[in-house]
Amino acid sequence: MQSSSSISSPPGPLFAGVFSVLPTPFDSSGELDLASLGRVIQLYLSAGVNGLTTLGVTSEVARLNEKERSTVLEAVVRHADGRVPVVAGATSNGLRTTIEYSRTAKALGASAVMVSPPRLAQPSSDALTGFYAGLASAVDIPIVVQDYPPVQGFTIEPAILARIAREVPAARAIKLEDPPTPWKTARILAEAGPGLRILGGLGGVFLLEELVAGASGTMTGFAYPEILVRVVRLYQEGKTDEAADVFYRYVPLMRFEFQQLLGVALRKEVLRRRGAIADAAIRAPGAKPDPATLAALDRLLGWLRREYKEDSWISI
Repeated sequence: MQSSSSISSPPGPLFAGVFSVLPTPFDSSGELDLASLGRVIQLYLSAGVNGLTTLGVTSEVARLNEKERSTVLEAVVRHADGRVPVVAGATSNGLRTTIEYSRTAKALGASAVMVSPPRLAQPSSDALTGFYAGLASAVDIPIVVQDYPPVQGFTIEPAILARIAREVPAARAIKLEDPPTPWKTARILAEAGPGLRILGGLGGVFLLEELVAGASGTMTGFAYPEILVRVVRLYQEGKTDEAADVFYRYVPLMRFEFQQLLGVALRKEVLRRRGAIADAAIRAPGAKPDPATLAALDRLLGWLRREYKEDSWISI
């Protein structure tokens, strides 16, 4: 296994391609299932992802205690074994706790941290830029600014995100999840100057359009990462029409999986069917799919198998 210092400086550019956001598997009693986590990581690495992200919304991070956070991150870093960078969520509702989470992430071998801004009464440009500048001055680690209004509680204007990127060198990557993401991607890049990396999210449902707008990839928990990898690679090779063919073919599956309230549970159910996790359990009060939703999933997967059986690169 490589040392933490080698893991924190992986070869090649950070924040390009596909970063898979990992779920946190639990057993039927709600305890961590690290064996299943290892299988999920192997599935994603075999799909060719460029990085892994843990302790995010898809990871049910809000339902993990402090010890579990560290246990999960240690397991992810160990399984990744330096093959790809690991991004650790470090969001909290205050700068002091965010610094503590980020220091722990760095000590455990994370390559970068992903941080949404805290909920602020007045989320001004100065306040948001100052928050990330304060974090960067306290912890020497790359920062992914997560722009996801349901977490932060407000919308961030493109000009503010561009300012953060210009004034905080450590924070020159954005996980953009505030639709319309292609529109916002283009405007941030136009104002930020060279070197900024923008990754989409939202289950990958706007991936192609985000790439066309200038995004460098995506960071999402979609349970078929090989689809995302194929779209990004084809697009990067200049084969836009072929990338579009793959994207339009499988975007119904992305859309179905990314349902409000049920997204995490559906991803776990798909990963269970793929043999990666033993139980699709989520922790309370997370919603679980009902029989009608599972029947709809069966119908969609069956349709994809029939229509695209020639796609030997993927097993639906």
